Amino acid sequence: MLYLTHGSWSLLWPVQLLCLRIQQYNVPWATFWRRHVGLLRSTSIMVQTQDLDWSRPSAVPRPSALAYLVRTTVFVTMALTVAGLSWYVAVDLTTPSDLTAIYNCSAFFAYVFSVPLLKEPLRLDKSIAVIVAIIGVLVVAYGDQKAPEAGADDGGAAATKAAGERFLGNMVIGVGSVLYGLYEVLYKRWACPPEGCAPLRGVVFANTFGSCIGLFTLCVLWVPLPLLHWTGLETFALPTGHTAWMLFFSVIANATFAGSFLVLISLTSPVLSSVASLLTIFLVALTDWMVTGEPLSGAAMLGGFMIMIAFGMLSWSTWREMAEHEGHKPVDMTDSGDDSDMERED
Repeated sequence: MLYLTHGSWSLLWPVQLLCLRIQQYNVPWATFWRRHVGLLRSTSIMVQTQDLDWSRPSAVPRPSALAYLVRTTVFVTMALTVAGLSWYVAVDLTTPSDLTAIYNCSAFFAYVFSVPLLKEPLRLDKSIAVIVAIIGVLVVAYGDQKAPEAGADDGGAAATKAAGERFLGNMVIGVGSVLYGLYEVLYKRWACPPEGCAPLRGVVFANTFGSCIGLFTLCVLWVPLPLLHWTGLETFALPTGHTAWMLFFSVIANATFAGSFLVLISLTSPVLSSVASLLTIFLVALTDWMVTGEPLSGAAMLGGFMIMIAFGMLSWSTWREMAEHEGHKPVDMTDSGDDSDMERED
């Protein structure tokens, strides 16, 4: 499942290229392609140097932008893959409540890593927003748990897990939570254009980098699959019928979410993006209500409301912080719609 979902990210760049081509249908293909490649090349140099003036000569010869992109793809994908694997390993060891609560603490770790790696100052309003969001997740995860009936053949998820197994699962998903927060910050630090970059340029490069992650996954992560199958540790079979369709829609939804998430991190910050993703917890509860007809519980509504409040607080704090720095940063006035990149390169 991890191989399929993360591998599907490789479709982000082709789909994006198709959308851009439809928008610029009247531009000759050779011109369109030259502009697009020039945009990606100049943006990758911006990312490498963290300087908007990508054509400025360097006193020290720098490695090629392509080599930098490959290296960055490898270590960012490694953090993401281990974090994702931890979820699939822990899902059979611990309870769904523990899994949800601990994994979504990645918002906290994203903030922790942002301070040393992104030089983000500690702000009281942001700290409170992250804490409120995590409390909201805990309320959703644990608010509706019922104690098992005395003498009953324990049907609750928590009661059916051995204490040692559950502890191991919690440790595994805890490591995954830390690594997922680290992945978000690593991506922002080493794979996003600097402040002031034109938004469209950042969007195009974010989806391109997402495709690099997907391509690396497809080329590397298949290696252990035959070994696991042949040894019997994990047997694999192609899904069919209803299961195949559900898997297909799940993969498409994951790729759409991943592309949007990478773009949001590129345009804003890992902390805001991480808290924004927590809104999906409440959206899942709403979807369950609409599909199954089971009404929302008090805990789900309270936790969802807390997450929305936290997201609003963090959005306001981020907007205010961006407004404070707006007049003190250089601005990239270029976009993908002209030949400025190629002219400067020539």
